[in-house]
Amino acid sequence: MTDIIELFGTATSMNADWQSIVQRQACPYLGKKCIKVRKSEPDVSIGTCSVTHGQNKHPILICPFRLLERNRVFVDCLHLLLLHEPGNELHVVPEVSVPGGNVDYFLTSVRHEKIKDFVGLELQTMDTTGTIWPARQRFLSDVAEGNLKEDGADYKTYGMNWKHTAKTTLIQLHHKVQTFEAINKHLVLAMQDELLTYLQKNFAFDHVGDAKPGHSMQFHAYEFRERSGAYSISLASRLSTDTEGVSICLGLSAEPKVEFGQIVAQLEKKLSDRTLLQVP
Repeated sequence: MTDIIELFGTATSMNADWQSIVQRQACPYLGKKCIKVRKSEPDVSIGTCSVTHGQNKHPILICPFRLLERNRVFVDCLHLLLLHEPGNELHVVPEVSVPGGNVDYFLTSVRHEKIKDFVGLELQTMDTTGTIWPARQRFLSDVAEGNLKEDGADYKTYGMNWKHTAKTTLIQLHHKVQTFEAINKHLVLAMQDELLTYLQKNFAFDHVGDAKPGHSMQFHAYEFRERSGAYSISLASRLSTDTEGVSICLGLSAEPKVEFGQIVAQLEKKLSDRTLLQVP
């Protein structure tokens, strides 16, 4: 059994045309070529979405775009668009700069090309140590030879960087959530439930309770499980806190705030037919 669970969005347990899949290098979640490429070969996409980890072979997401399955992460944020009204368009705008860095996506409510409300969304999956490439190549080699091994452990050259992923995530959230709280908007972190469990065990998380719409910082944790031969995500739990709550997790000082109009101006410049949210 291979350590690779999904390659280019297709479960490795499926009887698929892997040669064609690898040649296309397509990411079904982005709707274009997979942007995770080899540093030594920038034209070659790695394509690994998820892998197994640990003795129990837990399925772990390692590509944040895997969370974009069926746009669920955006639909699960709709209730936080408090000023959204029927008739407004919904747009998903990627990569918008705020103090502290870029926010992965903004879900926006738009009427007559003007922003009426928005929610910031960050996607976070696990960083790995080492390289996933040998395990990926071993899987493809075994498929070509019709000789999948029962245990891929001999070829595993990667690990899960839990500590770095968790701490970096919280630091980045702390830098950004103050901006959202200052303008009475929400920032959402979408992640796998495995990462949330790690945060709860290794950081001061007792004060982070069930989700409340009044909190600026929202945590959405997703299960990643096999169903009928394929893997999918589903919302497992929602928690929330405020700027002070994120500070308690890390003990960091506050960051400068930004005006509401600065973010709106950036968002409106990026609105187009391509950003219009399509709900299947």
